[in-house]
Amino acid sequence: MNDSSWQPEPVPAGPAYDAQVGPHTRPMPIVPDAAGRDFDDREARDRGAAPDGGPLFRAETPPQEPMPSPPPPHAPQPQDASPPPPKKRAGRDLRAAIGVGVGLGAVIFASLLIVKAVFVGVIVVAVVVGLWELTSRLQEKKGIKAPLVPLAIGGAAMVIAGYVRGAEGAWVAMALTVLAVLVWRMTEPPEDYLKDVTAGAFAAFYVPFLATFVAMLLTADDGPQRVITFLLLTVVSDTGAYAVGWRFGKNKLAPRISPGKTREGLFGAVAFAMAAGALCMEFLIDGGSWWQGLLLGLAVAVSATLGDLGESMIKRDLGIKDMGTLLPGHGGIMDRLDSLLPTAPVVWLLLAAFVGTG
Repeated sequence: MNDSSWQPEPVPAGPAYDAQVGPHTRPMPIVPDAAGRDFDDREARDRGAAPDGGPLFRAETPPQEPMPSPPPPHAPQPQDASPPPPKKRAGRDLRAAIGVGVGLGAVIFASLLIVKAVFVGVIVVAVVVGLWELTSRLQEKKGIKAPLVPLAIGGAAMVIAGYVRGAEGAWVAMALTVLAVLVWRMTEPPEDYLKDVTAGAFAAFYVPFLATFVAMLLTADDGPQRVITFLLLTVVSDTGAYAVGWRFGKNKLAPRISPGKTREGLFGAVAFAMAAGALCMEFLIDGGSWWQGLLLGLAVAVSATLGDLGESMIKRDLGIKDMGTLLPGHGGIMDRLDSLLPTAPVVWLLLAAFVGTG
């Protein structure tokens, strides 16, 4: 190994050197380095190094990674690993929901066309099943024992009394049903008596009493047409809210109660229901007018939406998604009655004001 590179080179003598250095040239100072050793700046400069802190000091840099070679011209480009945005999907089985809906519609229309009393029987069955679902969920989730037997008997009597005797008969049956609930609950221990009878009175009003207005719609001469108008406007309102909300919905209507409902969906419900109301009042209701149908459709859209939100509030309090599983794709009977029940008295009242109750 040749160590000459580590030794200082001899200084040549001669005029060339003298001319470069000269007698008055100041020697480069010898300064200590950071470790305390003497460091000859001149010698370091001759070797291409630099003292600490000097302008020629070259700091040691870490080795750099080699630059990646460019891909071949025809090489496939890397694909983005981020997943595509999820597509909007319906929250239920649409095939089952449509099939069940068509079946229910066939039963309703067939009963309306055969004999009015048959449709009253359909209302009674729906009321009893709805009461069973509601009282069962209250007991399962909250421990509330609303007595089902007096509610079911009183609910059936309430619907029949409303059909036979009108609003007066419905109110009398309602009062007797609540009284029966109070007495029936006395056969059990007094603990939670007030909570149970209060739930029973609420159930009697919420399900059979509101359903009685559907039977009262049927008593008019054009009763089947009035019931069809009531059902059609409610279904159209729900369909319009779903279609417009699913396609254009961005602004939540009541996120704490029902996160799936949007303001755009409400506008769709109003538009669809008003258009259907104008057609129904013009062509189905005796003595009706299209402008009355616009008002009727608007009222139905609002009441159906409020009824749906009210049912959602109850289910959120109970911590459940559906009231039952009797109807595939829909849930239970109460999940289909949620928008119908509060809409029935609204339609009955407006039709009575527009064209009378006869």
